[in-house]
Amino acid sequence: MKHSSLNRIKKGLFIFSIYLFSIFSAVSCKSVDEKTEAILKTQAELKILLQNQELDTVSRYAIVNQIATNLRTLNDYQGLILFLTGWVEEHPDDMYNAYWLLMTADAYMNNGADPIAEYYFDRILRNYQDLLVHGRSIHYICLQNLIQISKTPRSRIKYFNDLINRFPTNVSITELYLRLALEYEKESEWDEALKSYSMFLAQPDASTIQITGEPNAYKKARQLCGFSTSAKDWTFETLPELESAVKKAIRNYDWRSLDKYKAKVNFFSMSWKQDEMDPNAQEEFSMKNFMRGNRVRYHDTLDEDSNSTEAYLRTTGWSTYVPVWYLYFRKVNYPLEPEINGNWEWAGIYMGEKL
Repeated sequence: MKHSSLNRIKKGLFIFSIYLFSIFSAVSCKSVDEKTEAILKTQAELKILLQNQELDTVSRYAIVNQIATNLRTLNDYQGLILFLTGWVEEHPDDMYNAYWLLMTADAYMNNGADPIAEYYFDRILRNYQDLLVHGRSIHYICLQNLIQISKTPRSRIKYFNDLINRFPTNVSITELYLRLALEYEKESEWDEALKSYSMFLAQPDASTIQITGEPNAYKKARQLCGFSTSAKDWTFETLPELESAVKKAIRNYDWRSLDKYKAKVNFFSMSWKQDEMDPNAQEEFSMKNFMRGNRVRYHDTLDEDSNSTEAYLRTTGWSTYVPVWYLYFRKVNYPLEPEINGNWEWAGIYMGEKL
């Protein structure tokens, strides 16, 4: 609500509270059954007051709100829903109808009826101007709930965009761009997904933010956005083909081929303790610097920790200080281009023995 409206309501509530205090101070000392009976008696009195056609807006708000609060205290969600929806239907010009429908949606959620709650949250957004309740935007509350209970990516895309555009200071923009990108992926809208990933990467905390359920968000975004602007000509259709080509190049001390096989996006060389997105792990170098004058060897088979999406080839002899390198092969995840999605790439080097 606007601040002036809130002030008027507070004044009205102060006067109205004098009436309520005498009732509820007595109710608080009674047993459960007695409290229920007292609240029901109060409800009847409030409904009689509500029939007064001369009530001003503030007093009417206070009475409707108290009736609704009492119903919620009694856990009578069905009664609460019937009262509030009936009130909104009979009083379409009530400036607080968005609030009454918000309470209705909340009642349905408490009843486990999320699809009906979603209808009311969405109805508020489409048909009612925003209000502030206790300093919080009703539209913002609706969007937060809709993101949690909506079942379709298309709906969540709309709600994420609304939150970003309307309430940028109330949310983590960084997380929302990532969440938005994931929803576009589900809809196979790859151009929009890449735009959202790019916006995610442009945020100052993109590399450090911890996002629940998405531990590799930054890594994935870097790979997808990097792939989108690259030639993508270093991948192999299968892991055996990649493994064979790399082994042949090592046998022949063919550093030019090894440089060609290295991924041209986010290729890393680092210790096992580092993160591959660490800027220090992304330095460009040529295999020529490590092959001349050294006796490089590789294991006949891939490491036992290899699996269907990642593989490691143990090699030795690259340098005096760190002779053991594990060449890291990875399956490509790039649905935008089916012809390379699922191919394999040489993505990096882990230096030293495995930890």
